[in-house]
Amino acid sequence: MTLVHFCDSLHPMQIKQLGVLYIILSSFFFALLSLFVKLAGPLPSMQKALFRNTIALIISLFILSRSKSNFTFTKQNVPALFFRSIAGTIGLIANFYAIDHLLLSDATILNKLAPFFVIIFSWMVLKENIKARQMLFILGAFIGSSLIVKPSFSNEGIFPYLVGILGGVAAGASHTSIRMLGNQKVPAPIIVAFFSLFSTIAILPFVLVEHQGMEPYQIAMMLLAGCSAAAGQFSITKAYSFAPAREISIFDYTQVLFASLFSFFIFSEFPDKITVVGYIIVTSMAILMFLYNKREASASRLSDKLADMI
Repeated sequence: MTLVHFCDSLHPMQIKQLGVLYIILSSFFFALLSLFVKLAGPLPSMQKALFRNTIALIISLFILSRSKSNFTFTKQNVPALFFRSIAGTIGLIANFYAIDHLLLSDATILNKLAPFFVIIFSWMVLKENIKARQMLFILGAFIGSSLIVKPSFSNEGIFPYLVGILGGVAAGASHTSIRMLGNQKVPAPIIVAFFSLFSTIAILPFVLVEHQGMEPYQIAMMLLAGCSAAAGQFSITKAYSFAPAREISIFDYTQVLFASLFSFFIFSEFPDKITVVGYIIVTSMAILMFLYNKREASASRLSDKLADMI
């Protein structure tokens, strides 16, 4: 039975529930990715990123070979493909560095600032308007992140937090470029394969200079990290085939919950009260943004229907 026939046999609410289930599964697998990266121990972030990207490259090329899409693109697609690849590479390395040097939950929530930076980059690059309420949500998210970072001149450990925020900025830029490529009708396997190939080539020289021998345990952890990343990508792709992003994307923030549980039960780490308040503020701003975007989309569809009637 194909996915289309399976969906036709379900009630719309059941289809949405499947979308929610798959996006929560993707959050769990991406939290597992972070966990295995941290469990791999004191390896250079570049080396961890190369290991993860090599696995992603193999998987993406395999998918590409079995799909109808060849590894081809037009000259028009090149700037966005490079923009996505550069931003994605910076975001990946920064996130791995933050995972190694921060609480797992701290690194995760800082990376989850990406949706707010998408709005900023969409305004800068795609010339999309920013509404006043969106600006308030972004400001609120930055206030929440400042409670997590707790910047001060006496905070000697601020650098990993700044790198974590950089990871969120780069992820936001990467997601914006993916939107650009989507508008240009570039197939997803080509986007993933191009990024994986670019990132692998870009990181390889640094790893050759700073390569560190890996124990069998560390190799196993990085293999599990790669498998978790693939499972997360598969799950999120399935999620958005069952329901649109505007209806289920907020459940992606369950990754913060999974990361917090891993931090507590595996590493015996727990954030302080001020940091927890920061988590709550950032997540609340994301929920408000989600509800606002959903309402705006509903209003736009209603307006289009009225226009068609007239």
